[in-house]
Amino acid sequence: MKTAHDLVSAAKAQIQEISADLSDQHIRCADVLIDVRETDEYHAGHIPGAVLIPRGMLEFKLTSTPELIPRDLKIVVYCKTGGRSALAALTLQEMGYVNVKSISGGFDAWRHRNAGCKQ
Repeated sequence: MKTAHDLVSAAKAQIQEISADLSDQHIRCADVLIDVRETDEYHAGHIPGAVLIPRGMLEFKLTSTPELIPRDLKIVVYCKTGGRSALAALTLQEMGYVNVKSISGGFDAWRHRNAGCKQ
């Protein structure tokens, strides 16, 4: 029987992860930045410009939102630590999206990297 860790590890072997150090560059170039955490997590803090689409609603939201349907969109996804976003990135690839990146370490890594930038 596979564990959540097994599934995340398998997903990470099939997707493109970007480090928190390079995430700002990829976010600037993205057509959409998707936060796949839950609503309360998003409201507690998120990357500026991120669209909240909880992982459990991802497939439904993408197929019902016209601007998110094109499969050539440049998409960056993240969660808290990178597990849910890895699974989401794999799902997006399976849906035919060809330019998907997941932030390694998620929001926690991004926030830690950017903590030194706060005034």
